[in-house]
Amino acid sequence: MSKRDYYEVLKISRTATQVEIKQAYRKKAMKYHPDRNQGDPEAEAKFKEINEAYDILKDEQKKAAYDQYGHDAFQNGGPGAGGFGAGGFGDIFDMFGDMMGMRRGGQGQRRTGADIQVQTEIQLTEAFSGIKKTVKYQSKKSCSSCDGSGSEDKNQGSKTCPTCHGAGKIRSQQGFFLVERPCHTCHGSGQVISNPCKKCQGTGLESQEKELEIDIPAGIEDGTRIRIAGEGEAGSNGTPPGDLYVHVSVLPHEIFQRDGGTIFCRIPVRMTQAALGAEIEVPIIDGGRTKVKIPTGTQSGKQFRLRGKGFSVLRSSSRGDMYIEVKVETPQNLTKRQKELLEEFENESQDGHDHGSPETSGFFSKVRDFFEGKS
Repeated sequence: MSKRDYYEVLKISRTATQVEIKQAYRKKAMKYHPDRNQGDPEAEAKFKEINEAYDILKDEQKKAAYDQYGHDAFQNGGPGAGGFGAGGFGDIFDMFGDMMGMRRGGQGQRRTGADIQVQTEIQLTEAFSGIKKTVKYQSKKSCSSCDGSGSEDKNQGSKTCPTCHGAGKIRSQQGFFLVERPCHTCHGSGQVISNPCKKCQGTGLESQEKELEIDIPAGIEDGTRIRIAGEGEAGSNGTPPGDLYVHVSVLPHEIFQRDGGTIFCRIPVRMTQAALGAEIEVPIIDGGRTKVKIPTGTQSGKQFRLRGKGFSVLRSSSRGDMYIEVKVETPQNLTKRQKELLEEFENESQDGHDHGSPETSGFFSKVRDFFEGKS
């Protein structure tokens, strides 16, 4: 059976970046990993196929050869044959280690506390100026009973884990693959507590509600993730804490729309203002206001650019531009006198004096020629 296209295997485009390739690989590998699909030969085959595709596409030289020659580039013992390439198991272990709060290292790997994800919402005006925001979240801290040691007598009193013999990891055969994962007895530490603390069951941790004030910089984009190192959950038995990740959502604004450093604002103007010209006052995102001159005969949709009146640029003192779009409003609920005046205007236009509506005149001239067979 012929091999599937590697891009199709990972569900990515041929223009995908290395970051996108790795993200797609991790997502697929987690789904079909043997630990999650024990006894499923179809998942095992997909897992092998995914790793083979990633082994080629993560390497720029192999990827270039594959883009030019396809699978033929790796026949007869070429660099793509054989599924896992160098570092294949490392990528898998990195992925599952990160999920379990592990950091790669030597024997007796040290665990760090879990990372915490929280979300906060801010107004568009707050994203413009920057703001200090307090976030609340549930976390884990060192156990107050055992001072984080995990031991009832506040003494480490640890011994080598009998399951992994201090390695912190165990290996098992899963079909074609030798899978390495954290030890389930010592959770990767390589040590177990002889006399576990009754309050924390030997973990050295207890739950807490935490508040933290964070600085959200001016110019931040919607969906930005801010990392605060060391503010995640405490690690077991005194090991380093994880990190806090704050996902920032910028709420829509009722007047302004933002695109990067550019601000857009639609301003309604009366028909008479657009026809005769006017000077109108418009709001600015910084809370101020400015005047804009509307020339005589301005059409709906016309844009005016205000330099330096747009959004803050992240980590810069500069600002983008602001665009004002005019929306000419047709009057409603006219008085009798207003109707009379507009009817006079219309009659004047129909008597051959309509020089102010070139687009209308031009269009109906083309329509007349069409019906007369001239076009």
